[in-house]
Amino acid sequence: MPLSGTRPQWLTFDCYGTLIQWDEGILAFVRDLLARKGRPDFDPAVFLAVYDRHEHRLEQTPPHRTFKAVSDASLHLTMEELGLGFDSGDAAGLHRRIPAMPPFPEVVGALARLKTWGFGTCIVSNTDDDVIAGNAAQLGGHIDRVITAERAGAYKPDPRLFEYAHRALGAERGEVLHVCASPHLDLVAARDMGFRCVWIDRGTGRTAPDDYSPDAVLPDLGGLPDLIRAAGWA
Repeated sequence: MPLSGTRPQWLTFDCYGTLIQWDEGILAFVRDLLARKGRPDFDPAVFLAVYDRHEHRLEQTPPHRTFKAVSDASLHLTMEELGLGFDSGDAAGLHRRIPAMPPFPEVVGALARLKTWGFGTCIVSNTDDDVIAGNAAQLGGHIDRVITAERAGAYKPDPRLFEYAHRALGAERGEVLHVCASPHLDLVAARDMGFRCVWIDRGTGRTAPDDYSPDAVLPDLGGLPDLIRAAGWA
């Protein structure tokens, strides 16, 4: 579906799953972890479902904690629940893995094209500054700003993270186009706050909320420049 309306000043991006290969990286981490625990037979999808449940609950439970603290606790709770045993080295391994996760193959080229048209580019992510720094460094210098949950003191889909981002950018909601792969975090926020949103549906099986349709849907970031051009914004 085509985009419409006034040309945005800023393109904001979710990071993990949108720009950076999160599913691939976290799955590799879990497989390595299970092998070290002597349980290579354990289904990593089951492990990740339990981990995600704990992570999302802790992110929305006061008081606000850093992503490192949330991921530590989520990993600990997951391994206890599944009877796998936890030690501090497990969390350290996760903290090393996340910043090293690379971008999807089409991402840097797409960002480069968008930058030639004068858009500001900003990541808005449920993470900490020092965690995401390694990922942002792999994006070819095409990201102008990085805004994290650590700075805002809130995690998506809490609107406080996006409100903080819009204030930091000096932009109204109508001056921003958000691009994301996460339906249960970013699309929920877009529905509730009313900002424009492009969903990158990479075929992971995640689905948009039943009561919300994003402004456009793409299979990967490679089609975003053409979508922008078709809207008359480039």
